[in-house]
Amino acid sequence: MTWGLITANLIAAVVAGAGLAVDIVIGGSVVLLVPEDLRSQATERMLRVSSSVLKHMNGGLTTENCTAVGQLLLPETTAAAIVMSDDCEYLAVVGGDEARISVRVGDRIGPSTSEVISSGRMQTFSFDRDSDWRDAADDGGYVSHEKEYPVGVVVPLVVQEHTVGTIGFLYNNGSAIDRTQLTIARGFGELLSTQLSAYELDRQAELTARAEVKALQAQINPHFLFNTLNTIASLTRTDPTKARDLLREFSSFYRHTLESSQSLIPLSEELEQTRRYLKIEKARFGEDRILESESVEPGCEKVMVPGFIVQPIVENAVRHAMRDEGPLSIDIQVVTDGDDVLIAVADDGLGMSEDVADRLLERSSQDSSKSPKGTGIALRNVAERLRRFYGGNSNLEIMSKVGEGTVVTLRLANVAPKEHDARIE
Repeated sequence: MTWGLITANLIAAVVAGAGLAVDIVIGGSVVLLVPEDLRSQATERMLRVSSSVLKHMNGGLTTENCTAVGQLLLPETTAAAIVMSDDCEYLAVVGGDEARISVRVGDRIGPSTSEVISSGRMQTFSFDRDSDWRDAADDGGYVSHEKEYPVGVVVPLVVQEHTVGTIGFLYNNGSAIDRTQLTIARGFGELLSTQLSAYELDRQAELTARAEVKALQAQINPHFLFNTLNTIASLTRTDPTKARDLLREFSSFYRHTLESSQSLIPLSEELEQTRRYLKIEKARFGEDRILESESVEPGCEKVMVPGFIVQPIVENAVRHAMRDEGPLSIDIQVVTDGDDVLIAVADDGLGMSEDVADRLLERSSQDSSKSPKGTGIALRNVAERLRRFYGGNSNLEIMSKVGEGTVVTLRLANVAPKEHDARIE
């Protein structure tokens, strides 16, 4: 599934969750037809709450996030307090006189919460039969019934059909709970579940992207490693100064290779890594066999990119486009195109047919790694990460002609630097 489709689905789900919350608040507020201004105010309020909740749920179920969410949601109900948990322990207690609630942040979940986790269903519990939230008095005994919260509504928080936590609404007495309050509780539970699902998708996308970079790292051609070491060994006899310089470049190249999966980096760092790679290959093949040029539109060097989006394309050119004799010219161009940034890597090498170019993008990284001849570090891997980081309008295109060369163009959607936007205005 492309990132654009994932994003569209999440937006639709969040809006649906907010819409549900709006309907339940309005439905509980007025028995007769709801005036348009009241509906508008309720809609605006709930969308504002939903937006704020989404911001806090972006980091998943943590004590800080759950406390903030409880503070946002409590005024939207008649509950005296809100308690949130993951599937192991309580994460937040918000509202009312917290001294009257026996559970504390960090306590393991009690029987009622465990039952909701197991069943995946919203349930209402009376403190006459459940002591999860019953207070302890100073002398160690339970406080009088009049001072307890006698009823709690516990709603599961579900991600991909798995209950990952709960939100509990505590009421001073059973008469405070009606159908509207139950619907509100269910609606907020579904809203939180939707937004936790969004967080989980983001997290999985990030993990997948990192795994793909690890796959790229694992595919680094061992021949490149051995050939570079042999080149350095040879230079130690003929040109020790150049050997030391190349060894430093080689060390920097591999250090950055191992670090590139950790975060986005400025495009300038990716281009610097590409220059290191070319310097190593020129030492191996000869200075006159690889001729490189680079042109970067001002401001674009600051654009944040995932590692391994330019260097693998240049490596493919060196490995597969170079002729047996004569130089290979490689030209890297970075320009803006409206709100997008285009990165083009062009070579004047052997080129390829249209069918071969199509297969490069269709083949998975696993397939390419099993190919006896190899296709360099999989271009499809780069294309998939572009869409994941920058959305469905981002892509990778290959234009090639046998005997004349190849141009690989990366489109990074909506990342043009602000300086570029100012020039357009």
